[in-house]
Amino acid sequence: MAFAEVSEIQQEHHQKVKQVYSEVAKVVVGQEYMVNRLLVGLFTNGHILLEGVPGLAKTLTISTVARVLHLDFSRIQFTPDLLPADLVGTMIYNQKEGKFEVKKGPIFANIVLADEINRSPAKVQSALLEAMQEKQVTIGETTFKLDKPFLVMATQNPVENEGTYPLPEAQIDRFMMKVFVDYPTKEHELEIMRRISNMQFSYEVNPILTKEDIFSIREAVNKVKMSESLERYIIELVTATRRPKEYKLDNEAQYIQFGASPRASINMNLAAKAVAFMDGRDYVLPEDIKEVALDVMNHRIILNYEAEADNVRTKDIIKALLTKVPITK
Repeated sequence: MAFAEVSEIQQEHHQKVKQVYSEVAKVVVGQEYMVNRLLVGLFTNGHILLEGVPGLAKTLTISTVARVLHLDFSRIQFTPDLLPADLVGTMIYNQKEGKFEVKKGPIFANIVLADEINRSPAKVQSALLEAMQEKQVTIGETTFKLDKPFLVMATQNPVENEGTYPLPEAQIDRFMMKVFVDYPTKEHELEIMRRISNMQFSYEVNPILTKEDIFSIREAVNKVKMSESLERYIIELVTATRRPKEYKLDNEAQYIQFGASPRASINMNLAAKAVAFMDGRDYVLPEDIKEVALDVMNHRIILNYEAEADNVRTKDIIKALLTKVPITK
């Protein structure tokens, strides 16, 4: 394939990605950052965990993105009485045929919204996280491959602890990124208020990307170049979370109980390439790595009780890493 032809295809993809933002904006005011991170997950085959207080349009944004991408969408409201079979499906007896048949659950979709994932017990969380990792589900004695693309967008409310089952660190590590969803700006909130009060909102959007487009973009993201010095920079950042004193992070070292897992370096590489691609480049800059470092590592660095007592947060540690860990040539 000629270089000009490849370039033309990439330009078409960039144009379509811009259109995705425009279509989502018809329904959701602001939240471009959240949309960006959902697309990064989609283009790199990574699952996303969104954390934010109620009313920030997390559910609305995810369902709108699914419609704009023309993908099968399924929403599962996690509750304390949910069973694994409610998620993956079960065997039911067909009296007419005199045999058991498979009834597939809502997990058989392209984008699965796991709403308030921390409200369900460990068995249900494990069933979902197994499907995320293996990309398959076993019902009875039959194993079913999940549709491609398959992406889990989970939400959790950081405020309420009543009746919740926090995700274990080993399971939360399977999410590519944990994204904190913030309050809208004053201007955005004013626009939201006006739209709702004047009934000037519509849930109609046009599908922009096809499955073929998504797979094609994934291939393009894989081809984004990253220099060896930037690859080593990612490794240095992740290693600094495990051995902070070697990087002159003596103050931060007292607060870190466990550093980031190898999934951090893998996902930082993928996310930086996706960000570069969406910026219209076929090469990664140091700024791309710094931009995704917080979302990739904030759920992978485990802080101790001393950090909680001193009100030190994971993002403070990551900010110090990005300041003190150098990029070696």
